[in-house]
Amino acid sequence: MGIKGELRVYPYADSPERFGQIEAILLGGRRVEIETARVMKNMAVIKLRGVDDRNSAEALRGAELFIAREELWEMPEDTYFTEDLLGCKVIREDGSLCGTLAAVHANPAHDLYEIRTGSGRSFLLPAVGEFVLSVDIRNKIIIVHLIEGMEEL
Repeated sequence: MGIKGELRVYPYADSPERFGQIEAILLGGRRVEIETARVMKNMAVIKLRGVDDRNSAEALRGAELFIAREELWEMPEDTYFTEDLLGCKVIREDGSLCGTLAAVHANPAHDLYEIRTGSGRSFLLPAVGEFVLSVDIRNKIIIVHLIEGMEEL
C-alpha cells in the first residue's frame, strides 16, 4: 500500500496489464474509476479515485475487485467468465450426467474445474481440451471426457 493510496492487485485475469486498459473496476458492488495503473512484477498497482492516502488504501486490504463486463473487449475463443461456468451440468461424452461445476480453481498451468457429483463428492478436472470437449454457456452444459480413476481423486 502506497502513501498516495495506491493498491497492489494480484489479478486472476490473464495479465495485470488489463488494468491499464480499463476505466473503472467494481468494488463492493459500486463502480470506482481508475486514475492510474502500472505493472510491477506479477501484479497491477492501481490508484482509485477517492483513495488518496495510505489509510484509505489499507482499509481495502483483502477486498475483492472485479472488472465489469462492459469494460472488457471480446474474449478469445474457449475463454469463459467463471460466473458463467458455475452451475453448469457436466455431462460425460456418453451422455450420462457426471455432476455440476461447483468451482473454478486458478492454477499456473491451467484452471481446474471442481465437479460435484450427485452423491456430494467432488473431484478436480483439468480445464484442457483433452478433458473438456465442449462448453455451451447458453444451455449451461459442459461435455467432458474422463479417464479411468479420475472421478475417484
